[in-house]
Amino acid sequence: MRHPILFALLAGSAFAFAACQDSSKASVSRAIDSVTAIDNQNMAELMLVAGDPEEAVNYFAAQLERRPDDLSLQRGLAKSLVRAGRSSEALPVWRNVVAHPEANNDDRVMLADTYIRANNWAQAEATLNQIPPTHESFDRYRLEAMIADSKQQWARADHFYETAAGLTTRPSGVYNNWGFSKLTRGKPREAEPLFMQALQHDPNLFTAKNNLALARAGQGNYSLPLVQMTQEERAVLLYTMAIAAVRKGDTTIGRTLLAEAIDTHPQHYEEAVRAMRALDGGRG
Repeated sequence: MRHPILFALLAGSAFAFAACQDSSKASVSRAIDSVTAIDNQNMAELMLVAGDPEEAVNYFAAQLERRPDDLSLQRGLAKSLVRAGRSSEALPVWRNVVAHPEANNDDRVMLADTYIRANNWAQAEATLNQIPPTHESFDRYRLEAMIADSKQQWARADHFYETAAGLTTRPSGVYNNWGFSKLTRGKPREAEPLFMQALQHDPNLFTAKNNLALARAGQGNYSLPLVQMTQEERAVLLYTMAIAAVRKGDTTIGRTLLAEAIDTHPQHYEEAVRAMRALDGGRG
């Protein structure tokens, strides 16, 4: 009489064991899926930060063939195309991102950025105007400053440059752009301290060093700025100030600076040599 009971207990144990096995398999499967998702996310972030831009484009394009509706992959492809200098190709991708129901204002800012890179300033401004003023970000104000610059709205540009600089821990690029804006307005004295601020945040930013040399030359000051520089950079800055001097009519100073640039450069400085020959009427 006990056999049916024993059989029922054994059967119950078998079913429980099978259920336990199924549960374990499901847990393992979920764990693998989770690890795969993390790996995919890590790979995507690595591609965006450190990967070769063209390799990143190929990676995201291939992933999108498998998951065409994945918004993060669409963003990755758009950003990679921009990094690869393919702004015109990035525009339709960013437009698709912005049309997605889960798109956010940062996506719209990036679309505006890409319009500027594609030299479509009007569309960039229209895109930014669709973003509510409550969305305050470094990139938004950086672009607002550039657009104001393009329209020669100087007070507005200054306001946005200052705001953008306060919203990032790496404002060197903002200060450099702001200083260059001052240069284009014919205000080298106001530009000089902005380039110095850029170099305080990034001593290796050569464009700021070169612009600083232009700002000093624009004031008739042809002495090199007291900033960190290599021997080759020193030669290039001397060349920059020489050309600025010649354009201002200070030909003698320009010739002296060119000669110093040629002597300073660690290799043959062809551009400076050509400029010197031009000053000398093609002799030598």
